Amino acid sequence: MNLATKTGDEQSDLLFVNFNQDCTSLAVGTRTGYKLFSLSSVDKLEQIYDNESEDICIVERLFSSSLVAIVSLSSPRKLKVCHFKKGTEICNYSYSNSILAVRLNRQRLIVCLEESLYIHNIRDMKVLHTIRDTPPNPHGLCALSINNDNCFLAYPGSNQIGEVQIFDTINLRAVTMIPAHDNPLASLAFNAQGTKLATASEKGTVIRVFSIPDGQKLFEFRRGVKRCVSIYSMAFSADSLFLSASSNTETVHIFKLEIPKDSRPAEQEPQGWMGYFGQALKSSATYLPSQMTEMFNQGRAFATARLPNSGMHNVCALATIQKVPRQLVVSQDGYLYIYNLDPNEGGECMLLRQHRLDGRAGDSPVPEVNPTDRPLTHPTSGASYASSVKKPESSVVPPESQPYQELEHGSGAQPEGEGTGLGHLRLDDDNEFPPMTHKSD
Repeated sequence: MNLATKTGDEQSDLLFVNFNQDCTSLAVGTRTGYKLFSLSSVDKLEQIYDNESEDICIVERLFSSSLVAIVSLSSPRKLKVCHFKKGTEICNYSYSNSILAVRLNRQRLIVCLEESLYIHNIRDMKVLHTIRDTPPNPHGLCALSINNDNCFLAYPGSNQIGEVQIFDTINLRAVTMIPAHDNPLASLAFNAQGTKLATASEKGTVIRVFSIPDGQKLFEFRRGVKRCVSIYSMAFSADSLFLSASSNTETVHIFKLEIPKDSRPAEQEPQGWMGYFGQALKSSATYLPSQMTEMFNQGRAFATARLPNSGMHNVCALATIQKVPRQLVVSQDGYLYIYNLDPNEGGECMLLRQHRLDGRAGDSPVPEVNPTDRPLTHPTSGASYASSVKKPESSVVPPESQPYQELEHGSGAQPEGEGTGLGHLRLDDDNEFPPMTHKSD
């Protein structure tokens, strides 16, 4: 969530917040630098790193590695790629216009400008492809799958209607166009496997889920009945069984992606007025207008989480913390809210903890959490919600390619015996991120 492009509290130090790809850490950009937090505990928000420098309006971390991509408000056209634990800049690139969004996975780095997208090979930062003359995209709306085998990019194909363009960032070719909505797009989100894409339009009442890459509609959910709702963020759970959506209202909706049973035996049909009403709807589906039929067939929220205020920009995530599913929301008010999520019963999610992100002292804007509240402890049934995204097997480093710009002064000092230069850069987890390569002239 890039707050630098939003209207809001001009006095706030908060410029950017976002979760990393597997929701294990949180990145926060401020007017005086950026911070990284671990999301391994409900009770404590552990700070991993604190950089005091310039005004950071974008900071994206690559999984749990030490690689971060940052953009400052002072230099909005320049992207810096850094090794935060060593405090060194690996490289930087300048673009023709302001950078609105950056997306990372283990294969690609995407830079989104208002009317173009740059696709970089993340191992050496070489520009592999540029998608030019895209429809005006002032908010930098785009989504990148984190799956190596389904490494797709989604972005708006129109600024008039809700068309989604799907691009294969490995084979560098357009895949399909999905006519998702009648109104312009407001939010896009891939699941962890890169096989599903959730979409929402500026109207905001209906959320749709499509299969990727064929673009077939799988699910349709009704978020509410209001006509003017702004969807700020959507996120799948790691196992793709749940989809969370936050908006400018105080309610975060969680939908369950399950196919309803076609029918039940007659003796099990609900009795009474509601039972007859349901039967009438089923029998009338053949002659009702298609719009009404679709409305009756739309799924409703499986669970909800209530924020302490409305109208604040926010970003949501579904994560597993301490082996239990949680609904996370970071709000423009500078707080991380952590809710429980009952994967079997759904319903109202209980607020467990709230953590302040800016480090300033002050009273909490919401009531203190009841000390008797306890997180769920029972295990989930069926597929494990806590299953993480499968890590790819170690891959061979690709042939050396073009050098980074300003690399020679950006690699910084190396520990004794490890040599110097980008070729010897080692991040925390070699399985998460292969070492980069550099060719010296």
